[in-house]
Amino acid sequence: MKKYLILVLLMLVTATASSYIYAEKAPDPTGATTGTSADVTAATAGKPTLDEVAAQAGHNKVAINMVWVLVTGFIVMFMQFGFAAVEGGMTRAKNASHTFAMNFLIYPLGMIGFFICGFAFMFGGVGTLGTLGGYDGLNQEFTINIAGHAFGLIGTKGFFLSGVYDVSVFALFLFQMVFMDTTATIPTGSMAERWKYSSFFIYGILVGSIIYPIYGNWVWGGGWLSQLGNMFGLGHGHVDFAGSSVVHLTGGVLAFIGAKMLGPRLGKYNKDGSANAIPGHNIPLAILGAFVLAFCWFSFNAGSSLAGGDLRISIAAVNTMIASATGALASTLYMWFFKTKKPDPTMMINGLLAGLVAITAPCAFVSVGSAALIGLISGILVIEAAFFVELKLKIDDPVGAVAVHGVNGAFGCIALGLFADGTYGDGLNGIKGGVTGLFYGDGGQLIAQTIGVVSNIIYVSIIGWVVFKLIDLAVGNRVSAEDELRGLDIPEMGVEAYSGVKMDKNSETPLSR
Repeated sequence: MKKYLILVLLMLVTATASSYIYAEKAPDPTGATTGTSADVTAATAGKPTLDEVAAQAGHNKVAINMVWVLVTGFIVMFMQFGFAAVEGGMTRAKNASHTFAMNFLIYPLGMIGFFICGFAFMFGGVGTLGTLGGYDGLNQEFTINIAGHAFGLIGTKGFFLSGVYDVSVFALFLFQMVFMDTTATIPTGSMAERWKYSSFFIYGILVGSIIYPIYGNWVWGGGWLSQLGNMFGLGHGHVDFAGSSVVHLTGGVLAFIGAKMLGPRLGKYNKDGSANAIPGHNIPLAILGAFVLAFCWFSFNAGSSLAGGDLRISIAAVNTMIASATGALASTLYMWFFKTKKPDPTMMINGLLAGLVAITAPCAFVSVGSAALIGLISGILVIEAAFFVELKLKIDDPVGAVAVHGVNGAFGCIALGLFADGTYGDGLNGIKGGVTGLFYGDGGQLIAQTIGVVSNIIYVSIIGWVVFKLIDLAVGNRVSAEDELRGLDIPEMGVEAYSGVKMDKNSETPLSR
């Protein structure tokens, strides 16, 4: 017993002595004393040299940018839910599984195509990744020389992400992949309710591997459109901060070509050419999806700085917010007082989205007043474009994808060429000085923006038509009339969205007169 008492006493003495030798660090509830020289990586702990402090500062700067790129990329990925909700809500109940399944599977399909070769085609020759550590291994661009100028057409390095095993490349891949997926999902709205799933499946791989990356290379990968300033003195070349042309116009043109080739849904048009309304089955779901998209758009636009330390992100974010608000307000009032005499909720949604699409290219280059004006114009433009596409061109677009993404994607690029105020963009695409539009003294920027828009429409129209035509020859693009009337959930997907709910599916399709 005495031995045990002595042992306990020794343990108490040892513990007491240790508490004096190894004093606890005081709690820091404010964070004011957390993070000291001891946290700087150094050969001698707690005593870093000037070089070691500088190295740590550089590492921290890149780390901030890396986290910014990854986190904003994660949030942009959630836009897939927003698009699924908007498209699913604006289409009919009998096709809900089919519509949502397209919005779901486009994510892995497009990703695989982008992983195989899309990323290499788009960024294989982009050069140094300045904000992410300076890696310069993406340095192979296929070019053609015309009149002494090198026109970059396509990257040739990074297939399957091989040969570029670097943290900055992988961060860039993740961020750019979710942008590609936004383009890929836009046609699922315009082609909804009659697109054969096997055709969609093939398209999903091709859009990520070939269609999207080539134009993307011309603008964001160091290709010829980005070099219009260096080659011909046209501003900073074609500038698109976050994707009005690269993402939205590309998707909008594909949506136009695809919907045109598919033809309208059964019962959409009468013999005299007049159109019948085919209402969506869940407008509240579509509104919820629009809110999700509006939230994710902050990351879409501000995240495109690729630098958390670039404080211009606050300008980009606020401009994004204001343009979405004025776009929604303009479309609501325009429908209410000049079109249908009702504040159509579907047009509220499309006005909000139109403002977001239009501000995507110029968000970092314009003042907040210009952003508000851009949103106002886009809110009216989307309505007139939607009516024109439906009533004049006789193209059936169930969700208004062509008007939202195509028309306002083009407008957003032109708006940059008009309203860029010259306060940001020094050094962009190798040009000194800020990006400046026509109203602030540089008409060359507007020309570059126009060339980029026209090039997109020509290229995407041609490759889109070729791709859809080849797919049509292989598996067919459109479902049978019988399946379309029944609804695509069972014939195409094998499962109904609303099992146990009795629906009058025929009544969902209007009778043409």
